[in-house]
Amino acid sequence: MTFAPVGEAPNGEIRQRVSLRTRIALLAAMCVGGAVALVSLGAYITVYRGLYQQIDENLTERAQALVNNTQEVDAGRTEIPSFFLELTDIKFDVIDASGKSAFNRPVVRPPIGPEELRVAEGQKHTSFRTDEATDTRVLAVKYPFFTRGAALVLAQPLESTKSTLAKLSVVLIVIGGSGIIVAAIAGTAVARGSLRPVQRLTAAAERVTHTGDLRPIPVAGDDELSRLTHSFNTMLGAVAESQERQRRLVADAGHELRTPLTSLRTNLELMLASEQPGAPSLSQRDRREIHDDLRAQLDELTQLIGDLVELAREDAAPAVQEHVELAEVVEQALDRARRRAGGEIHFDVRLQPWHLVGHAASLERAVLNLLDNAVKFSPPGETVRVELQPMGDGYAFLQVADAGPGISDADLPHVFDRFYRSEEARTLPGSGLGLAIVKQAAERHGGSVYASRSADGGALMAMRLPGSPG
Repeated sequence: MTFAPVGEAPNGEIRQRVSLRTRIALLAAMCVGGAVALVSLGAYITVYRGLYQQIDENLTERAQALVNNTQEVDAGRTEIPSFFLELTDIKFDVIDASGKSAFNRPVVRPPIGPEELRVAEGQKHTSFRTDEATDTRVLAVKYPFFTRGAALVLAQPLESTKSTLAKLSVVLIVIGGSGIIVAAIAGTAVARGSLRPVQRLTAAAERVTHTGDLRPIPVAGDDELSRLTHSFNTMLGAVAESQERQRRLVADAGHELRTPLTSLRTNLELMLASEQPGAPSLSQRDRREIHDDLRAQLDELTQLIGDLVELAREDAAPAVQEHVELAEVVEQALDRARRRAGGEIHFDVRLQPWHLVGHAASLERAVLNLLDNAVKFSPPGETVRVELQPMGDGYAFLQVADAGPGISDADLPHVFDRFYRSEEARTLPGSGLGLAIVKQAAERHGGSVYASRSADGGALMAMRLPGSPG
């Protein structure tokens, strides 16, 4: 078995890890470099064309001045006009169609090529070219002062022009290179400052991973990274709140489970001890009472565990959101509540259509808990009133009123707390989680819960839910 070295993929490709700061600096340098290269190229081409155009115009003006000031020479005589001698910086000559000089004295001849011969033969009136061998710019124009064909040829050296272009190239390269270096430095500085919040977020995430510390990160500014930090702090707060809810739930559940488990263990140990040889046996009445206690404790444990599971499921937001007709959900919960009540409790139901988006099963469980709570505290033969009524502000109230003893002032603020049970309710079956599940479901759907006294003196429980009339 062979192992790829660090930084090398199994297929042999080298994977280079480049930091975001380096990538930003490189991107800034590349952008500036590209812009400088384009500007420099444009400037160089513009100057290049301008200088060569200036040379061509200068040669054209001098050739035109020579032609205009030349006096016609008789056939068979050729001489250099005196003003030709003023062309000290330019090579010149007058040639015939064969390329021979028309002057009777020696001159430093310009380069002669096919283009100049064509002008002398009369095929062209003017020609421009650059002679690479002599590094000169050559102009040929038709010379009309000979009976046979002739051309005036001027050639200007390009040393000074090329020297100017070379200096310009050096300047552009130096300025462009300096701009790229400055852009890279500026990009590095900007990246370092801009990525500092990201580094704090990274450090905070690593801190949470290793220590579980959910303290928020200090925020400065109001840019995108600051808003990202705010969002991260919001997430940390939500995680901290979730952990705190879990701790409270575990602590409360452990406290509530301790009593029935202790009672179960005591009764089982008593029954096992009575079956030991020589131990006093239990009477049929005692056995029946122990069996009844065991069934009741098992029922209590089953209900408590079921409520805990339901509450844990409610802690996670429902993944499926659907269109819910609340009146239909209430009717379904009423059917289950009537079966459980066994005809001992009457229900006065007044429902108006109300539509919302949510989780139907979660809402049905909450409504059923309200109905079960009202049935539990209502004496046999009494009436539980159920009313669903829109309030005209985008919310509807679902109210469940029983005919029981009502809620004391001391208990009103706590009836929706987990595992809270009033003095009157401690002797009745229940886990103390039913109304907590109602509160959780209402809040998950953007609503709230209320508790007060009904007109009959009993308890009035209400859910306020957003939505629209059906």
